[in-house]
Amino acid sequence: MTEPARKPLILIDGSSWLFRAFFALPPLSNARGEPTGAVYGMGNMLRRLLKDYAPEEIGVIFDAPGDNFRHQIYPDYKANRDETPADLSAQYAPIVEMLEGMGLPVIAEAGVEADDVIGTLAKQAAARGQPVLIVTGDKDMAQLVHDGVHLLDTMKNRTLDRAAVIERFGVPPERIVDYLALMGDSVDNIPGIDGVGPKTAAKWLNEYGTLDDVVANADKVKGKIGEKLRAALGQLPMARDLATIRCDLSLPITVDALKPRAPDVAKLVNLYTRLGFHRWVEELRQQSGELPPVAERQELPTSLISSAPELPETPAADQPPPSQPTRATLVTDEATFAAMLAKLRAAPLICVDTETDSLDANRANLVGIAFAVDAGSGWYVPLAHDYLGVPEQLPRDAVLARLKPLLEDESRPKLGQHIKYDLNVFARHGVQVAGVAHDTMLQSYVLDAAGNRHDMDTLAEKYLGHQTIAFADIAGKGKNQLTFNQIALDRAADYSAEDADITLRLHQTLYPRVKAVPALNKVYETIEMPLVPVLAQVEQTGVKVDVPLLGKISLELAARMEALQREAFVEAGTEFNLGSPKQLGTILYEQLKLPVLGKTPKGEPSTAEDVLESLAAEHKLPRLILDWRALQKLRSTYTELLPQAVNPQTGRIHTSYHQAVAATGRLSSSDPNLQNIPVRNAEGRRIRQAFIAEPGNALTSIDYSQIELRLMAHFSGDPRLQGAFRDGLDIHQATAAEVFGLSLEQVSSDQRRAAKAINFGLIYGMSAFGLARQLGIARGEAQDYITRFFARYPGVKQFMDQTRVNARETGYVETLFGRRLYLPNIASGNQALRGYAERTAINAPLQGTAADLIKLAMIDVAAFLGRRAPDIRMIMQVHDELVFEGPQARLRELAPAIADRMVRIARLQVPLVADFGFGTEWDAAHTASGHANSGK
Repeated sequence: MTEPARKPLILIDGSSWLFRAFFALPPLSNARGEPTGAVYGMGNMLRRLLKDYAPEEIGVIFDAPGDNFRHQIYPDYKANRDETPADLSAQYAPIVEMLEGMGLPVIAEAGVEADDVIGTLAKQAAARGQPVLIVTGDKDMAQLVHDGVHLLDTMKNRTLDRAAVIERFGVPPERIVDYLALMGDSVDNIPGIDGVGPKTAAKWLNEYGTLDDVVANADKVKGKIGEKLRAALGQLPMARDLATIRCDLSLPITVDALKPRAPDVAKLVNLYTRLGFHRWVEELRQQSGELPPVAERQELPTSLISSAPELPETPAADQPPPSQPTRATLVTDEATFAAMLAKLRAAPLICVDTETDSLDANRANLVGIAFAVDAGSGWYVPLAHDYLGVPEQLPRDAVLARLKPLLEDESRPKLGQHIKYDLNVFARHGVQVAGVAHDTMLQSYVLDAAGNRHDMDTLAEKYLGHQTIAFADIAGKGKNQLTFNQIALDRAADYSAEDADITLRLHQTLYPRVKAVPALNKVYETIEMPLVPVLAQVEQTGVKVDVPLLGKISLELAARMEALQREAFVEAGTEFNLGSPKQLGTILYEQLKLPVLGKTPKGEPSTAEDVLESLAAEHKLPRLILDWRALQKLRSTYTELLPQAVNPQTGRIHTSYHQAVAATGRLSSSDPNLQNIPVRNAEGRRIRQAFIAEPGNALTSIDYSQIELRLMAHFSGDPRLQGAFRDGLDIHQATAAEVFGLSLEQVSSDQRRAAKAINFGLIYGMSAFGLARQLGIARGEAQDYITRFFARYPGVKQFMDQTRVNARETGYVETLFGRRLYLPNIASGNQALRGYAERTAINAPLQGTAADLIKLAMIDVAAFLGRRAPDIRMIMQVHDELVFEGPQARLRELAPAIADRMVRIARLQVPLVADFGFGTEWDAAHTASGHANSGK
């Protein structure tokens, strides 16, 4: 009888996994503020690995603390490595505790590295004919690959055998050590040959053979790289020794001892409960069937929001256990529908969710409606399923007619998850939903805008420990995926009723948390929720575009791109594909010999925009490429795509505005994105000319003037800055006069431009280096500008310094209206992460308050127009600008009043100003012909 094949020995590079798990996830913490992201990430990878492979022999190997034998060879080995972040070090102990609870052998051998332990154990297993899987993302391990020993990178879902190593590195596994010695390793501080990267190392080894052969033929290598090779010959043997993984260690443990034990369930439950991994505890309870209830309800790890003391846990006595499935009722007969309708009429809150055949609400057909009023159950009313053999459904028009009074009743509160979509779907079918009271997506967003995604599946898992039915589970995937009208009724009912039920359960969990913090509750109830029907109406109205004009503009852009391409060919001395980063890199760095100012993650010279901006000072070609790319983006994003976005039924474009995307509270838009059409260049203004009014109508644009600088003056309290705004001065001219010690009349255009860069740059945390690059001046000169700015506006400096201090103490910053942005990295040991968090801390209150102001203005103006001028419609919101359409005479009559309402939406220490203009197209309407000033 043939013996069954042995399962592979699995050797996990624990150190590699730990670092990758830590940096792959955002900073996460439990309810006590303890970091948990690396534990959670590593635990998820382990759980998946154990499920996929069910290993009979496995080991998790870590680097032991302290020096190892390589430091004796080269004292500066790994000397360049930053100190391990404190948040990562703190998670090592719970990770080992988790591994031990899972019953997995853990090894950390002093004096050597994890790589050497893995190499030795792999050799032992291979010697007895057992396959080995080394789980790692470390390229050094590729030297261990041979028949029966493969690498597994779980993050990239990739297995490397001999052929894959050759494909990836260009050399076989037995040449990897030589390959590493030639290149060196900046991470481990292994010296290599200056200028030798992966391609050169592989080329030499393929041409000459081994490292010794490369050394023997060093005189044959021409040019500067040959000189560098010959200069480094003395250090290559040491580099090879440092890169070689030892496979001959005398270990206190053998492969036979790497048997997983039975999990210690009690230990894991205690650990997961402490860490806040609620779903994992629930899974353990289900698997064992004997665990007592968890005494303390915890959450999955999140950012600082979950550990904020003023956000208490929600009592769950009125909810079923998080893992309980929804009791779904399919409504296909009159008796069931009547019973449901009676319960809806008696309910204090109605959760509603629509099912459609499209993600575009303004083109979607209503397929069914789900409702829930009690946690744990839900109804699904199918209306337009049309697959072969579908059971009889209630008539859609009749159902909507009976639901319409309830849905349009302002006194009946409604709840949804991203309910704006449902409002648009119902409106398309003749139902104007009123009484929109709650949205769980916005509750999550207000609680922690940047802490997690705000879709229902993510929130259900995070807050309820519930794994929802995925759409792919009922509809399939890829090109054969069904639309909802093709889904069987019973499966559709399970899916849809669960959506409504889980949304209700989430509301019962999230809304008490929102109410527990008065400032957040104010943002939710006075800004975000009232804005939902306003945005829905803007989306339903849409905006008209001149399709023939867009076609003409597209041809103009194409002609200009062709002219730039011809000019680029002349500068390059050859023809090439301007859209190919690889070909462009060859031209810039190999042919034109321009300096390499940045590299891609793969180590290749970068052709990114910021790099080309820097290179443009040295050669004309990078500027031509930047100009060509800008035109290409305008053409591909707008002139080619906008005509395709026109709704054939309305003849207008209906963008989608997103409330729960930008961390600062700003709205964004998509399908199409109208927020990024340039306004300061001719091409962008040309595209805006294609946004037009209907015949007989006109457009007016009302735009807050320099809103964030005015907010800086308000927040900082700086008397000079506030005085400039109160006096109605040109703020950039005034800043230039202060910085350069001039009178207003003496300020030149260049000095005003520099002051403008300083004003806006400081808001976004621009450094002296960034300012120098923007203005084309020396870094020292740029620093001098900044120093003089702070000397003249000391209140701004004080505000920025105090904001950083407050952010470190609280973990968040607030807008004027109480919106919070949590900054989990504000005290990070990683300087880059901390620096970014500090810049965000300064900018977020300004940008977030500006976002709150425009949202409040939209709510107020929508109500005003509803009362005074329903024939004027708000059709777009773009940053600090609102665009309206209506009869020209009415627009001219009411635009000053609308602008006046916008500037008086809040009382600041400086005046708010809004400019407005008129025209039959957007660009003309954006040209100011009047303004409103809250100081007058």
